[in-house]
Amino acid sequence: SMSRRGNCWDNAPMERFFRSLKSEWIPGTGFHSFTEAKQTVLDYILGYYSQVRSHSHNHGLTPNQAERLYWINSKPVAKMT
Repeated sequence: SMSRRGNCWDNAPMERFFRSLKSEWIPGTGFHSFTEAKQTVLDYILGYYSQVRSHSHNHGLTPNQAERLYWINSKPVAKMT
């Protein structure tokens, strides 16, 4: 993949995501149809990757848990009246 010139870290998060997707979820024999592939990838992203799989970047939390914790700990900037 390509990143901006002089910034080799641009694509690092997506490269890591696709590496995980390929190694953890996609069967070695491939898929029988586009519909099967689409559903399998959606199941991985919405079901496993976001809800079950812990991430070292989030101190062992899933992305959903980390986001929930972020919003619990964030303070409102202003009150709407």
